[in-house]
Amino acid sequence: MSEADANPGLEGLRIRRDEQPPRAASRRFLGPALATLAAAGVLAALAALFWPTAATEVRVETVRRSSAGGGASVLDASGYVTARRSATVSSKRTGRIRQVLVEEGMAVEQDQIVAELDDAAELAQLRLAEAQLASARSALGETRAELNEAERSFERLSELRGRGLASEAELDAARAARDRLGARLESNGASVTVAERAVAVQQQARSEMVIRAPFAGVVIDKNAQPGEMVSPISAGGGFTRTGICTLVDMESLEIEVDVNEAYLQRVRPGGAVTARLDAYPEWRIPAEVIAIVPAANREKATVRVRVGILERDPRVLPDMGAKVSFIEPGQARPAPGSDVISVEASALMGSAGDQWVFVAEDGQASRRAVVAGRRDGPRVAISSGLSPGERVVLDPPGGLSEGDEITYP
Repeated sequence: MSEADANPGLEGLRIRRDEQPPRAASRRFLGPALATLAAAGVLAALAALFWPTAATEVRVETVRRSSAGGGASVLDASGYVTARRSATVSSKRTGRIRQVLVEEGMAVEQDQIVAELDDAAELAQLRLAEAQLASARSALGETRAELNEAERSFERLSELRGRGLASEAELDAARAARDRLGARLESNGASVTVAERAVAVQQQARSEMVIRAPFAGVVIDKNAQPGEMVSPISAGGGFTRTGICTLVDMESLEIEVDVNEAYLQRVRPGGAVTARLDAYPEWRIPAEVIAIVPAANREKATVRVRVGILERDPRVLPDMGAKVSFIEPGQARPAPGSDVISVEASALMGSAGDQWVFVAEDGQASRRAVVAGRRDGPRVAISSGLSPGERVVLDPPGGLSEGDEITYP
């Protein structure tokens, strides 16, 4: 019997170096895998740090207070602010401009001087007419004196003839002299009248060298400068001006809109209107229909409607773009001073009873529950949930959620 057989327990306790336990083999493969995952985590962290996820670009609107509308709109239309009284102020005569006394944006009163022309020639003509008048008056006075003398001579000869101390021929000569001087007096009187008319004409001509405002208004365009020629008609090509300035009566401003003839039955004269200027979209302007122009545009199939502005405001300027909403008959006109918060309808999400908007806060989208009120055209009144100065996201893109990074102009 061998020693190994005699001691089987000692053989079982021997450690064999050429054999590795299964756990050691799995540990050999697990180590590199863990190192790889750790490296991937670090890279992911670095990527998040240096290459952040791109933010979603959105459109936003700043929340402001605006005047509330008065009733439901039955028709919306677009148009422009126009002036019923506007004029290009010009001269009745052709002349060289001596000075222009107005600038763009200046308010002028009726008959205020806006420009003066060189009146040297007219002044000379006036002085000549005045001298001719003085000469005619002098001749008239001389003739009147001679007539008085002739009448006295005729009276003396008549008395002498009655006593037989003068002949009939002498009396006839005195009578003829008197009648001749009477006719000359009438002629001289007519000459004085003609001279007076000539003076009046020259005075009018000189006064026309001073150009005055035909009505009170605001100068919106200055068309000429001192030293240039001006004429009431187009003459001299581009070197002669036909106007000094363009004057607009701001009290005559109104809005003209083109209404499709298919919806003309929704408009009535005197009906209430809410107007909004493109420059101030949140400002509601009380207005009313002045008239429906009884003529249709064949090419556009529209009818022109005149809308009067009930509240004058310096923000309303000629040729501004405007949108008007014709109020349903029986509804109240917008009440001035009733302010509400409104947003574009495209910013509103959800359904009735559960509506919200996304508010831009520190570059992130924040969901905000709101209570929406009446809709006025493209806008919706918000009774609670928003404050003036906040930015709401318009047309939120699909998938936008709370906390998403956003960017906007």
